[in-house]
Amino acid sequence: MSGLTIALDAMGGDFGPQITVPASVQALLHFPSLKVVLVGDHAEITRQLVLLGHNNASRISIVHAESSIANDTRPSQALRSSKGSSMRVALELVAEGKADACVSAGNTGALMALSRMLLKLLPGIDRPALISELPTLGDHKSWLLDLGANVSVDADTLFQFAVMGAVLAEEELGRQPSVALLNIGEEEIKGNDLVKRCSEMLQQCSAVNYIGYVEGDQLYTGKADVIVCDGFVGNVSLKTSEGVARLFLESLKMHILENPFKKLVAKWLFGSLFKSLNNLNPDQYNGASLLGLRGIVVKSHGRADTSAFQHAIGEAVHEVERQIPKKICDRLEAVLLERHY
Repeated sequence: MSGLTIALDAMGGDFGPQITVPASVQALLHFPSLKVVLVGDHAEITRQLVLLGHNNASRISIVHAESSIANDTRPSQALRSSKGSSMRVALELVAEGKADACVSAGNTGALMALSRMLLKLLPGIDRPALISELPTLGDHKSWLLDLGANVSVDADTLFQFAVMGAVLAEEELGRQPSVALLNIGEEEIKGNDLVKRCSEMLQQCSAVNYIGYVEGDQLYTGKADVIVCDGFVGNVSLKTSEGVARLFLESLKMHILENPFKKLVAKWLFGSLFKSLNNLNPDQYNGASLLGLRGIVVKSHGRADTSAFQHAIGEAVHEVERQIPKKICDRLEAVLLERHY
């Protein structure tokens, strides 16, 4: 692709332009064809760009927005009173074809509601789903969805999540990915009616390489390329995992840094191990894609630092390059045709 444009909700997240502006400048260094539109308070964004010494107006532009959406704003309220906000303006740029994707660290519920209203859902999709990559053993990659966009769903919607996740993973892996449902056991008799019904549907779908159930302790083993669940289960699983990872890394760091001798010896003996342990850092996987829309939207963690937010921008770039919405639409058309006959 010769060039692409990402619209950033510069005011979203816990730190706003202090994080989003430096991250966008760093992203430009990694992606030569990228252009960024920073949406938010013009004066504050300009101040950050001046501090960074950035003056490349050909690749970064600013679109002023009068307000931003608070983290505690209800989705219904965001739909009614979000006009002129940085998140909505960024999404409008995508809807109008002026940007190829939107990245925001703002209110998740508001982002989903506004994305559905402005970008619309793909044919055959009932609800969008948040998906993100997980760290696993070795070089294997896995993805988990839904991560919180939908607290409760029916079996048909869960089935749609599986199809969408499989398309995203296939584009990354270059092969047909394995797909599993997250459950309380691997046996077919385990689980609630929702999971059992979706399992039956996936078993009958040749377009999805369904391998059955996985349990929570198998999330990071690489047993399945794509793991599917509702948003309540997915969000709790992800946040619990992030907490455990940070606890482990911080505890290890505190133990090693308590005296200079331990630090020196640890670096000498276990340097490669510490480099590997960095893969557990949740920031390395920041950027959850909102699949099922007619446009590309990536949700960054609200507490993301500059490096993590840059990773979310990179995820948006990759999805634009791979034309993920179109490929999901094509796959769904084939799956629905198969189910019809």
